[in-house]
Amino acid sequence: MSFNFPLILVIAVAVCGALALLDLLLLAPRRRAAIATYEGQVSEPDEGVLQSLNREPLLVEYGKSFFPVLAIVLVLRSFLLEPFQIPSGSMKPTLEIGDFILVNKFAYGIRLPVIDSKVVEVGNPQRGDVMVFRYPSDPNINYIKRVVGLPGDRISYSMDKRLTVNGQPIVEQFIGEEPGSLGSAALYKEKLGEVEHQIRKELRRNLRVPGDEWVVPQGHYFMMGDNRDNSNDSRYWNDKHIAKEFLGMVPDRNIVGKAFAVWLSWPDPKLRSLPNFSRVGLIR
Repeated sequence: MSFNFPLILVIAVAVCGALALLDLLLLAPRRRAAIATYEGQVSEPDEGVLQSLNREPLLVEYGKSFFPVLAIVLVLRSFLLEPFQIPSGSMKPTLEIGDFILVNKFAYGIRLPVIDSKVVEVGNPQRGDVMVFRYPSDPNINYIKRVVGLPGDRISYSMDKRLTVNGQPIVEQFIGEEPGSLGSAALYKEKLGEVEHQIRKELRRNLRVPGDEWVVPQGHYFMMGDNRDNSNDSRYWNDKHIAKEFLGMVPDRNIVGKAFAVWLSWPDPKLRSLPNFSRVGLIR
């Protein structure tokens, strides 16, 4: 079962805020009036009675206590920063399974929570950015990939695993080899836009590699994982409910934010080991 946490948070803030407002406008004046009436009826007010008359209803007390905390969390999470954990190896070697990352929520514009409508233009994704977005076929799932294609770009990926953007092959510099799922994998240095980063390819021929070409529509982005042979990305998405020209593309409305830093790494999913900070740093 998936939970819409932003919606739950907005509802919680609204309920707590309504309770606080109810107390401010209605219940608190009633308590003060009751205290004033009692003090006018006795010569020496009893402290216990005063405390009883001034006591807030339990629900209101909790609502007023939680409201500022929840409101701060809502503002931070909706407009500034949001934490995520990397669940798969699709972004190796840039991001490893178990990395905890921070996502800049305002880098690509300020959006209203839940409805994700952009209300303030700040900037747009740039080629080479590592971006978190809601999976087009199931917006309840967050994905993280690298921006390869911008609106209007022509992207091609050949059977020999070479990437071309607008007719220009992306230059790769071989770094070395490491163990891979199909025997061994090669690491390369690649530059997309102004961002220089590493990518990973299995050395054995992968039958899953699509040889194809895409034109990125306006308001959409073409995404790829740095682990090129082990990434479910724009090259493979196929949804019968999406028009052909938009297949594989991430619409602007699905953008969550720009991933910019790793702040913790905890690769053990069962939490049997301690987290470490060896991978802390900015994301390239």
